[in-house]
Amino acid sequence: MRKKFILLWVFMCSAIPAWAQVNLSFGFRSEDLGISLRLYPELIPVPGYPVYYAPQLNSNYFFYDGMYWVYQGDEWYASTWYNGPWGLVSPEVVPVFILRIPVRYYRQTPVYFRGWQLNAAPRWNEHWGNEWAQRRNGWDKWNRSMPATRPPLPVYQRNYSGDRYPQVKQQQILQNQYYRYQPHDPLVRQQVQAHRKQNGSEPVQPRTQSTPQERNPRLDELHKPSPPAQQNMPAAPREQAPAAAPVQQGQPPHQRQNPYQQAEPKLQHPEPERQNKTIQQELQREPKPEREKNRDNPKDRADERNDNRNDERGQDHKK
Repeated sequence: MRKKFILLWVFMCSAIPAWAQVNLSFGFRSEDLGISLRLYPELIPVPGYPVYYAPQLNSNYFFYDGMYWVYQGDEWYASTWYNGPWGLVSPEVVPVFILRIPVRYYRQTPVYFRGWQLNAAPRWNEHWGNEWAQRRNGWDKWNRSMPATRPPLPVYQRNYSGDRYPQVKQQQILQNQYYRYQPHDPLVRQQVQAHRKQNGSEPVQPRTQSTPQERNPRLDELHKPSPPAQQNMPAAPREQAPAAAPVQQGQPPHQRQNPYQQAEPKLQHPEPERQNKTIQQELQREPKPEREKNRDNPKDRADERNDNRNDERGQDHKK
C-alpha cells in the first residue's frame, strides 16, 4: 500500500506543468549544464534586438542587460560571469527580450522547435501552456520601430580564463571595479540581486560617517579650535551703498545718474560782481602820485590855492 502511494505521488508530480515546478533559485555550477568555457566567448549582436549570441558555441548562449543566459534542457539559466556559476530561472520571470530571440539564433534547437518559423520567436505560449501565456500576456508584442539599445559587453572578463577564473566573491569585486553598468530591465535586476544573495557576494556598502550621538564629547572638546583673538572686537561698520536715484520718465539712459558713481566736485568760479570789487580794492592799494599825496596835507592845500591865485593875477596883468 505504501509503494502504491509513492507511485501515485510521483505520477501526480510528473503531471504538473514544468514551469510550475521551477522556482527562482541559484547556485548551479557550469559543470552541471555541460558547459565549461575555458575562454571568453565571441558574442555578436542579434540584428534588431538588444541581445548578443555566441555563434561559435554549440549551445543556446546569449547575453542581455548585463547577464549571460543559457537555454539548456528546457530550462533557462543566468549568470553575471561567462562561465557561471549558473542559476535556474523560472519561465515566469525570464525577460521578454530573451523570449523574443528568433529561432535561427538557437545553436542547439530542441526537438519541439521543429516546424517553427526561423525569423520569429519560439512559441512559448504553446510550450508552457495557456496559464503561462495569460500571466505573460504581450510578451511577443513590441514596437519594432524603436531602436534597440544594447548594453556594453564586460570584456574585462577576457583576462580571467582557465585557472585564473575567479571565485564567486572575487567575481563581485571585479565586477564592481571594472563593470559599472546597471541593468535596466526590472526582471534582470531581480536576478542579479538574487544571485548575489544566494552566493553571499553582496556588494560592500561604503562606511558612513558617525552621527553626532556616536561621537565622544570629550574628544570633540579637545579638537575644538580655539576662538580667534579678534573675536571680541566690535565689528567695523559696513559702508552703506548710496540710495538709487529715481528714474525720470523720458530721460535718456546715458543721462541717468548712477547711484554707485561718486559725484564729481564742481569748480568754484567767482561771480562777476565779486571780481569787480576785488579789482577796485587792488587799485586802491596801488601807490598814489606825489602830487596826490601832498593834497592830503592841509598846508599843501593852502599853498596850492595861493599858487593858483598868483597865476590868475599874472594873467590879468598881462592883459
